[in-house]
Amino acid sequence: MDVIQTQSDLDVDTNTGLSTSEAERRLTVYGPNQMRGGGGPNAFKILFRQVANLMTVILVAAVIVAFVTKDWIEAGVVIGVIVLNTTIGFLQEFKAEKTMDALRKMSSPTSRVLRNGHQIVIATMDLVPGDILYLETGDVVGADCRLFEIFNYETDEALLTGETLPVAKEEPVLGDPEMPLGDRINLSFASTTVTKGRSKAIVYATGMSTEVGKIAKKLMENNKNKKTPLQKSMDRMAWVLLFLAIASVLIVFGANKFDIKTEVLMYAIGLAIATIPEGLVAVVTLTMSLGVNALAKKRALVRQLVALESLGSVTNICSDKTGTLTQSKMVLVRAWLPDEGFFHISGLGFEPSGDVTKKQKVEIDSSSGELHVNFTSASKTKQDATDSSARSADEEKRSMVSKRSSYVEETVVVRNDSMSACFHRLTEAAALCNMSEIKQDEQSGEWFGIGDPTEIALQVFATKLSMGKPSLISSGSSSSNKEAEDSVSKGGQWRILCEYPFDSGIKRMSVVVANESTGEKILFLKGATERVVPCCSGRQDGPTVSDTVPDELQTYLDPQIEEMGRDGLRVLSIAYRHLTLDEGSADLNKTDREQIEANMIFLGLVGIYDPPRPESLPSVMECYRAGIQVTMLTGDHSETAAAIARQVGILQDEGDKSADGSGSNGHAVNVGPLVMTAREFDRMSDEAIDALPELPHVIARCSPDTKVKMIEAMHRRNGIVAMTGDGVNDSPSLKFADVGIAMGQSGSDVAKQASEIILTDDNFATIVRAIREGRRVFSNIQRFCSLLIAGNAGELICLLVGLAFRDKLGETVFPLSPVAILVNNLLTGTPPAMALGAEKAWPTIMDEPPRSPTSGLFTWEVLADILFYGFSIGLLSIADFWVIISGFGNGDMAQHCNKDYTEECDLVFRARGAVFATLTIAILLHAYNCRRIRGPMWNIHMLKRVHENKILFYGFFSGLVLCLLCIYVPGLNTKVLKMKGISWEWGVVLVTLLVFLILSEIYKFAKRKLLKPLSVATDEQERLQRMWTETTTLASVNGDTKLAKS
Repeated sequence: MDVIQTQSDLDVDTNTGLSTSEAERRLTVYGPNQMRGGGGPNAFKILFRQVANLMTVILVAAVIVAFVTKDWIEAGVVIGVIVLNTTIGFLQEFKAEKTMDALRKMSSPTSRVLRNGHQIVIATMDLVPGDILYLETGDVVGADCRLFEIFNYETDEALLTGETLPVAKEEPVLGDPEMPLGDRINLSFASTTVTKGRSKAIVYATGMSTEVGKIAKKLMENNKNKKTPLQKSMDRMAWVLLFLAIASVLIVFGANKFDIKTEVLMYAIGLAIATIPEGLVAVVTLTMSLGVNALAKKRALVRQLVALESLGSVTNICSDKTGTLTQSKMVLVRAWLPDEGFFHISGLGFEPSGDVTKKQKVEIDSSSGELHVNFTSASKTKQDATDSSARSADEEKRSMVSKRSSYVEETVVVRNDSMSACFHRLTEAAALCNMSEIKQDEQSGEWFGIGDPTEIALQVFATKLSMGKPSLISSGSSSSNKEAEDSVSKGGQWRILCEYPFDSGIKRMSVVVANESTGEKILFLKGATERVVPCCSGRQDGPTVSDTVPDELQTYLDPQIEEMGRDGLRVLSIAYRHLTLDEGSADLNKTDREQIEANMIFLGLVGIYDPPRPESLPSVMECYRAGIQVTMLTGDHSETAAAIARQVGILQDEGDKSADGSGSNGHAVNVGPLVMTAREFDRMSDEAIDALPELPHVIARCSPDTKVKMIEAMHRRNGIVAMTGDGVNDSPSLKFADVGIAMGQSGSDVAKQASEIILTDDNFATIVRAIREGRRVFSNIQRFCSLLIAGNAGELICLLVGLAFRDKLGETVFPLSPVAILVNNLLTGTPPAMALGAEKAWPTIMDEPPRSPTSGLFTWEVLADILFYGFSIGLLSIADFWVIISGFGNGDMAQHCNKDYTEECDLVFRARGAVFATLTIAILLHAYNCRRIRGPMWNIHMLKRVHENKILFYGFFSGLVLCLLCIYVPGLNTKVLKMKGISWEWGVVLVTLLVFLILSEIYKFAKRKLLKPLSVATDEQERLQRMWTETTTLASVNGDTKLAKS
């Protein structure tokens, strides 16, 4: 919409602005220009939700029982568990309320507007649609507005679009209403910052109607308070255990014909406590906390513990490009000269180290064996090929059949003292037509740039050839004496006379420099090719200059620009010319810019891009190995995005990329169904998207709605999505994703508040490490849950079956006393479970596809394990009791053996000692069983690795020592625990334990043979894993050890 139409629609005159009365009326109609709160949860309600869950209620009941039985230690431990879990849950949920506050703080406090014909300053919250805004460098835009009277105006829209480079604004009308935010160059948006120039604007949207407001609205609409599969599994388990505890108490009372004496009551209470793994919640929290600590060391800060659970199930990663997959540092990697072809520049980042290389033809004289270098590049242009085709057929024939000479290609390094005059001039232009600086930190030694990213890349390139700006200009005191001498010897002590700065309207800049050694004055020009070519009337072809016209020159350059563009390079053109004596003596600051920038000589092209991080490709391959699809959602243009996606392995349709972004096969990036623009994707209906055989791997020019739409599409395909983001525009998608991952270095406060995980290094590789850790944590939770509940099940079965044993008076003879039950629960419960929680990830953890999100914690296999091991431990333990009393003994149960030790009860007390030993040691051994759900644990190979988990190793022997102390310490054994030290009974115990280990190995062997794999890959996951196999195999063949090891 044009400015006149906007004035008409908003009923405002740009010469006078709104009247005070009209502004007040509109403020009443549209409301204040601020973010409205979402009515976040009350602190007391959050606290109530933390304590009003079944597991907490059961733990409170356990505390009461512990106080009744005077088990102060048990009571204290359980109270600590309740307080710890309630505190952590409360703090995590309360932090979520800060998201809207962070959005509100982004607003500009004041704005300059035109009202009643006068420019005044008002509070930004008082802006209304129709206000005329005055904007200049440094201002934070207060509302969404239509620009007019633009003067070299640029804004930083990274918070909305994710792209780091400022956007140059223009006034012309844009016809497409669905154009992405980054392309709406006649608008400015609330909360963005003016980086250059000035402009006027008409406010058309305020408050929640702005682009930032729409994001805030999405954040309020989304609710992530639903329970995770792990939490649901824990709740179901709590109900089952509560039922079993009540049923066990009733069985004990029924077995004693409801003649509830003190010892019967205590036995029932002990059995109920043994049924409920009171340490389970604490171990889950501790395991996750250890995972959080491990991730913090790997540069990933976890804000919400539940994110660790979701990480293990992630099937899709939606990643931004800039700064996550790439280095967020523009680097010049290629240059091209008309007569010499392409030059390749190595080295990444701001450090001025790297080589400039080119391919040259080397003539081999077969008669003499001598080599003759032909300084014509092997990389000829299409125009060169056309010219050569004009040669006579006889000349072609003679050159083809020559038997005396032949040519081979050789890569040579271009140095300061061996470069051609043309390349030397190009490097001078890159350094001098440049306002940036690169410096080295004296303490850290790190290099950093000051100025425009594109100019920094040019400056680094020149410095790699010892021709940086400080060594060329006469005031270059920062350069070394040697550099200064070198520059003088090249005739290059330069002084900058005049600068024509970069203007977004003409997209070029130029400088006039004087050589103090020779007196010559040169104008250097750089900028977008379409703006530099019209200024040129000549082309530098080696030592000569060819006359040309802009159209002819543009046609000549198009193939090279297209080739560099296909590789994701941003192409700049460089030109120069010598000033005449009259021009040199004139006042250059008063000379018309269009006049002095005419009749330029085209020098060459340079290609700049933001290179991928070295670890991005191996990390993407690691994702494919794990069956995880990586999707790039970026605000950049489609060809640039597709080129980077190829280099990091997201797109696999072509050969590998070299470090400078050049394709090995020279083919164009296939921008097909796997690469879409946001406009194309947004126009598709949900049905059309679901009908696609594969979702796009790259979406360019992304808007916030596009990212949310992609996440929803993945959810409809049963995907678990991890989403990265750094700007305000990423906040809705971070909230909608199953795991929101914010950037710690470049991320906004809003994005960080909306996320579950923050990357302190903004590195994609850290996400992969986090997924590995998430898988490890969930596997460990599954392991110790199996241990704890199987151990409790074993105790329960042993003690319930033991109710069948009766003395001479017909009273039940308990196989363990109530206190012994509690002690056994203490020894075999939390300590070994905590040790399993610290278990390291097995090497094959990333070879498995993602865990099904619907499987939860207690899969059918885990439930089968609990029942098998529980029954095995319980029945074998109670069998020891029977064997010792009735097999090796006389079967005499005596009487009143549940109360005190007597000579008559000696056999019963010794049998109890054997049961205690069997039950305790079997559960401790079962902790090792749980290290591998299906794999053998008791063979020679694994016995050599028994000490790998040092906490479990020492915990096992500590538990064994405490078990022996309980059995043999006088007074403690007979008076407190109601059992006695054993001797020959150890033979029975050891045989029973051996039988348990044999049964365990037979059970695991049967599972390996009869059951399907732990995780069954989908067709898509199998495709990704095949891609990983093929890529790493090829890398191994090519000698890329880093990628091959991924």
